[in-house]
Amino acid sequence: MLAAMAKQVYDLGEVPELGVVPKRMLAQVIREERFGEPEQAFKLEEIDVPELGPRDVLVYVMAAGVNYNNVWAALGIPINVIKARQKAGAAEDFHIGGSDASGVVWKVGSDVTSVKVGDEVVVHCGQWAPDDPLVVAGGDPMFASSEKIWGYETNWGSFAQFAKVQDHQCLPRPKNLTWEDSAAFMLVGATAYRMLHGWAGNEVKSGDVVLIWGGAGGLGSMAIQIATAAGAKPVAVVGDDSKAEYCRKLGAVGVINRKDFTHWGMLPHWKDDAAYTAWARGARSFGKAVWEAVGERKNPAIVFEHPGEATIPTSIFVCDTGGMVVVCAGTTGYNATLDLRYHWMRQKRLQGSHFANDEQAAGITQLVAEGKVDPCLARVFEFNETGACHQLMRNNKHPNGNMAILVNAKTTGLKTLG
Repeated sequence: MLAAMAKQVYDLGEVPELGVVPKRMLAQVIREERFGEPEQAFKLEEIDVPELGPRDVLVYVMAAGVNYNNVWAALGIPINVIKARQKAGAAEDFHIGGSDASGVVWKVGSDVTSVKVGDEVVVHCGQWAPDDPLVVAGGDPMFASSEKIWGYETNWGSFAQFAKVQDHQCLPRPKNLTWEDSAAFMLVGATAYRMLHGWAGNEVKSGDVVLIWGGAGGLGSMAIQIATAAGAKPVAVVGDDSKAEYCRKLGAVGVINRKDFTHWGMLPHWKDDAAYTAWARGARSFGKAVWEAVGERKNPAIVFEHPGEATIPTSIFVCDTGGMVVVCAGTTGYNATLDLRYHWMRQKRLQGSHFANDEQAAGITQLVAEGKVDPCLARVFEFNETGACHQLMRNNKHPNGNMAILVNAKTTGLKTLG
């Protein structure tokens, strides 16, 4: 009966009666023929509202977070996400991105019991098949073969009036936040939380020195605060001295400008004495800068990595004996080189890490709800600026911290559907 009362499509911010689902919705859509710069790739279109499966939830999106994965989706590289899904059997010839969201549960599948219509939620981006053997056996679903990132590898993300998610992705929205703050922290926050708390034997603890690359970025700003909340001593690495005070305000005990050093890049071959000696001199100088930042000769127990190719050799070198370099990306390249002599003799760990499971997503949400981690929302965009804000990120001109897009929320503010 409610469905019969629904309009065909609602304007942005026009709130249907709770639970009334229209046939169509407005979305920022990427299509193959528009692959390229984000400001051209994203276009506002009217699309059918997706159908739900038994464990699915339809979320009325209030605000969406902005992440680099949908810069890649717009460019069509390193993979064509539309073609990849079609090869797996998907029918849609378009991509609706967005891997962070805050909103209201609007409809639930027949088997959903964890949330109900009307609940205010934040959404994490980890999806997996409920019947995946590893998941059924109680394993970490981030190791499951069916695991995918919602709003990038899967469709129906948050850049639309309604998003289709799995029930376990929905967490209670921290009531101390605005809709846009709520949408800004999850992907980077949960990723950082798993990196620092997810690897047994090398979890962050009180007194640890934690070296954090890209301290003023979305990931880095979360990592500094998570490490601080654990009683650790984060040292941030930045590319501009103007970012130093921002990192200190988040809790960094010291800040290092990587541009003060010139030894970055792949490790020279050990048989090239001159080149290797020059690299080692630079790496040792960087290690001393870490000591100066901490105020004592103490090496990082954890190095929080994501630049990859340019920095891994130094990260491994300065990491403490028995410590861990944990990496979630390779923004400068994917060919990581290291001197195995230091690695095996000092029993260091090079650990890959990818997003987070439900418990880790709940962990970062709890820290945010308790006020121990701020979402670091730097700028809010209107829905028609979706392409423009991704272009800022593509051009590396985005602000420190995180960005969000208002979808159905008309203005900033607490607890308003209008």
